Amino acid sequence: MKMSRPAQKEMWMALCFLAPSAVGFFTFYVIPFGQSLLYSFRSGLDHGKLTLANYETLIQSASFAKAAANTLRFTAIGVPLLIILSLALALFLNSRVFFRKWLRTAYVMPLVVPVASVVLVWQIFFDWNGALNVLLERAGISRIDWMKSDWAMASIILIYIWKNIGYNVVLFLAALQNIPDQYYEIANLEGAGIFRKFGITLIYLLPGMFLVSLMSILNSFKVFRETYLVAGDYPHDSIYMLQHYINNMFLSLEIEKLSAAATLLALCILLVVFILYRVERSFHSFME
Repeated sequence: MKMSRPAQKEMWMALCFLAPSAVGFFTFYVIPFGQSLLYSFRSGLDHGKLTLANYETLIQSASFAKAAANTLRFTAIGVPLLIILSLALALFLNSRVFFRKWLRTAYVMPLVVPVASVVLVWQIFFDWNGALNVLLERAGISRIDWMKSDWAMASIILIYIWKNIGYNVVLFLAALQNIPDQYYEIANLEGAGIFRKFGITLIYLLPGMFLVSLMSILNSFKVFRETYLVAGDYPHDSIYMLQHYINNMFLSLEIEKLSAAATLLALCILLVVFILYRVERSFHSFME
């Protein structure tokens, strides 16, 4: 079917507007990732031969295994906590509460605060001579070296939740306000209780839950910035993440190992996205 001239004009205008972003995306993301993927199959001594030696080295590396285990544990603990807390806050803010608009603004504020400022605040809070230890000492409790003890993982999870909870609350609020009131009115007529109504809310929140879960998982892999600035190049063993491993490989110029680790990390993220997508598609099929 031949397109009309106005439709062709609109299509070309759209392509012109998309072109700068497409060029930037391919230049700074697609091409470097393709080059990194190629490097992951190359040997440092023989660039003409493809090999799996870099992946074999990674699998046998104790540092990589520790970083992968810590990253998995952080995601497995931090993401569910973030989703549960953000959903609870969204339900609270969606109700008729005093200063609701001011509270909504307060939860979004961490999104606009620069990372450097965030790190400075948390450094003051978790430092040996920081505000938290001063409060503990006044309460008669011994000081804790938060970032160099088993409390390091809990501290990073707290920073991660504080930084990302506002974004998730906004997404959940948008999903909650799109649920038709007639469902709750019917439930009231049928004498449904609080738990039954909450079940209705959860069912119609599942599409939004997919987006929130996806963004929470992706943001969990960005916590390296805060961890690196708070704890340094070689943090406590419990918070030594995959991003630390990749960064250390970069500093030692082991580009092939770095590329292999980055490729495995990208594959893991794609696998998680695929699983979430399949769950979301199954839910749509069930609802139809």
